[in-house]
Amino acid sequence: MKKLILVLFFMIFAAGLSFSQSAGSTMYVAVKSTDLKKGTGFFAGKIGALALGESVTVVSVSGKWLQVRTTKNLTGWAASDSFTNRRVVSAGSASASEVALAGKGFSAEAEVEYRKDGLNYTSVDAVEKLAVSLEDLEKFVNSGSLKRGD
Repeated sequence: MKKLILVLFFMIFAAGLSFSQSAGSTMYVAVKSTDLKKGTGFFAGKIGALALGESVTVVSVSGKWLQVRTTKNLTGWAASDSFTNRRVVSAGSASASEVALAGKGFSAEAEVEYRKDGLNYTSVDAVEKLAVSLEDLEKFVNSGSLKRGD
């Protein structure tokens, strides 16, 4: 009996998940910004960008990708995990990094406590400032015969 209830629960959960991203539904950008692409896949060409809280209409779903139409009538693909079905309200003056760290329980006060233990964040700060172009990243992935993650 418990197995049956568990199976029914997962079926209802899966149905709700697919319904929340069905064609014609309205979704909202849940990240600071996300690229709108020509096709599915990390290396698909960029045709635009979507900002936090922007509403879109779902045109179709393909795996972890949503084809969406913006309020400016631009249609493209974006990763489904960049969206929510709830209207998003700006976090105010907090940056996306601060919001992400706060969600993980990390704050400026927590960093001060870690520094007391002798931890040095200079190298971490330097790495965070590095930028790699998509072109260079794609060359690296292809040269190493790595999975593209599409």
